[in-house]
Amino acid sequence: MKASDILKEYISDEKLAGIAEDIAAEKHKAFMLKGLTGSSTAFVSAALYRKTALPFVFIMNDKESAAYFYNDLEYILDEAGIKNEDKKACFFPETSSKSNRKGETDAMNILSRNELVHKICQVTQPPLFVVTYPGAIFEKVAALKETETYLLQIKRGDIIPLQSLIDKLTENNFVRVDFTIEPGQFSIRGGIVDVFSYHYENPYRIELSGEQVESLRTFDVSTQVSIGIKESIRIIPDLSGSDTTVPKVERTSLLSFFKEKAVIGFENAELVYHELKNLWAQMQETFNTKQIQTKVAALYSSPMEMNSLITPFTCVDFGTVAYFKKAFSVTFNTTPQPLFNKKFGFLIQNLQQNTASGIANFIFTGADNQAQRLHNIFTDILTDNEQSSSLDYRIILNPIREGFVDHTLKLACYTDHQIFERYHRFRLREGYKSKQAFTLKELNNLMPGDYITHIDHGIGRYSGLEKISINGKEQEALRIIYRDNDLLYLSIHSLHRISKYTGKEGVEPTLHKIGSQAWQNLKAKTKKKVKDIAKDLIKLYAKRKATQGFACTPDTYLQQELEASFIYEDTPDQIKVTADVKKDLEAAYPMDRLVCGDVGFGKTEIAVRAAFKMATESKQVAVLVPTTILALQHYNTFSERLRDFPCNIDYVSRLKTPQKIKESLDKLKNGKTDIIIGTHRLLSKDVVFKELGLLIVDEEQKFGVAMKERLKQLKVNVDTLTLTATPIPRTLQFSL
Repeated sequence: MKASDILKEYISDEKLAGIAEDIAAEKHKAFMLKGLTGSSTAFVSAALYRKTALPFVFIMNDKESAAYFYNDLEYILDEAGIKNEDKKACFFPETSSKSNRKGETDAMNILSRNELVHKICQVTQPPLFVVTYPGAIFEKVAALKETETYLLQIKRGDIIPLQSLIDKLTENNFVRVDFTIEPGQFSIRGGIVDVFSYHYENPYRIELSGEQVESLRTFDVSTQVSIGIKESIRIIPDLSGSDTTVPKVERTSLLSFFKEKAVIGFENAELVYHELKNLWAQMQETFNTKQIQTKVAALYSSPMEMNSLITPFTCVDFGTVAYFKKAFSVTFNTTPQPLFNKKFGFLIQNLQQNTASGIANFIFTGADNQAQRLHNIFTDILTDNEQSSSLDYRIILNPIREGFVDHTLKLACYTDHQIFERYHRFRLREGYKSKQAFTLKELNNLMPGDYITHIDHGIGRYSGLEKISINGKEQEALRIIYRDNDLLYLSIHSLHRISKYTGKEGVEPTLHKIGSQAWQNLKAKTKKKVKDIAKDLIKLYAKRKATQGFACTPDTYLQQELEASFIYEDTPDQIKVTADVKKDLEAAYPMDRLVCGDVGFGKTEIAVRAAFKMATESKQVAVLVPTTILALQHYNTFSERLRDFPCNIDYVSRLKTPQKIKESLDKLKNGKTDIIIGTHRLLSKDVVFKELGLLIVDEEQKFGVAMKERLKQLKVNVDTLTLTATPIPRTLQFSL
């Protein structure tokens, strides 16, 4: 099932049908919809949008709530994953972002704003559902006539001199770069012009044959590969008007682009208007001279202006206090998702009570593994077949922000992140800098004189970019110098065939000669060595698999519950490493795994999960750290994460008194301690384990030779997990 299936229930609801008819007929100028909680607001809004077929502009209280509401809409309207140009639900941000300093703009935010205006003005565009917030709607956008003035429209077959195109882009503040990767940039390679307009999600590639436009395409910034053909394109510059002293163009409110028959929704109208007044007051205070205030008024909408813009539209307020006079009030019967505090017995009981009351249970989740966790937990708790058969619920693989119970429609919509008490992140369109192709980053980092390796010709020296003529067309190519000053020109479209040379620091490599067998012989010799190493590795793994170790059983519901209780969403790397570590622990031979990751990347969480998995098998776990401070930090972290689970944790370090250390070691020897954390003190001869199953070593490279000899003795037939942020060659060799 999908969230869109629940939407159908709301669309068929008689109460909502009546409200939709009244909105379409403009029977009332304002509606007050009370009693909605959690994501039920998004379902009701989406249903009204579908029933009325009118444009909606929904103003949330702030950016965060707007982003969550927009994400809910994407799934409810079944638009998640489709291209931005095809979506009816649109997010309208402000020009700046929190990550930027005040006054700076965000290129992707400007693109999103212009893209929305462009979509609204399209005659064939179906009604849109726009989600925004006071800080964004407060800023004006370029008026339509201004957009047309600065618009550069190009069709296939047009005659455009290259220099004329360059001049036009430069006049409109487009910046010339080597490779186009974000809005406001353009690049030229021979007769090919790449340009990233401020209104479309992908950049354009214009191919000229002389002065005639031969082809128009869109391309992917990460691969620089064409992805679509266009007959005509529109190039729009940055008309955001972020400069508060000299407005360049006439601006107007986003609302002025909508016809009178549209709906303005408010999460809470009173709070929205209050925030708009605050924003205007701050702007007036910051720019307090009369001349500048006049120019500020050209950039931003005053509360009075906003009020006059909203007045012609039908308003729908989801707040708790009536802001609009004579608003028609409708009350819904919804309640928030109950708090279960990760007590799954209470959750099961609640689901069974809902079923008995005729309420259908739905659990929303964004991942299959979370759904599987719930299933495993329910299966482990409900051992009685009669009880198990009475548990009726359905999983919906769409995330929503907050769960709710609709007592009228008999729907209980719960979210997995609230059940497991995890953070739920909103997702908005990101900038393109993080998505640059590896080859482009390498090229940008290359300096003339750097050594590079070509897959076919070997090591050469980079000598810069140069324009060359191929079949009468100018193209940009890399100039590479080989032995005897042989030259190789490599097209920028073949960057995947080279890489920056990496070798021993301070030692210059020998250049290869083009056409000689030296490079081919070296590659053949290297392949043979790789095969030899592979053979040795196969023998080594065969011996390790022949060595008998302890094999953990598959995850129990306790393990599922622990991982689900992690308040952050796992990164893709954490998911992969967790799965790999579990696979090793469940194997019949000893694990010896190295986990590399920078500080703050989540290595300790991996260690906690591995330690708990071993502890549930009645085996002991030793966590070895290089410093006393780190021992205490790990003790606090492990204690906090495992506080709700039957697991005894202790630590030993010089911060403890001899008497306390003796007590800890006695408990360890008698098997009363499941997880012990400590410094090199754990390697002393008086430390005796009842049944050690897992050894976790943090920053192994910081331990001396004598300590490592003791480690080898501990590691015999014991699973070993090594964590490090800065692995040394010896540590890497041990893992190999």
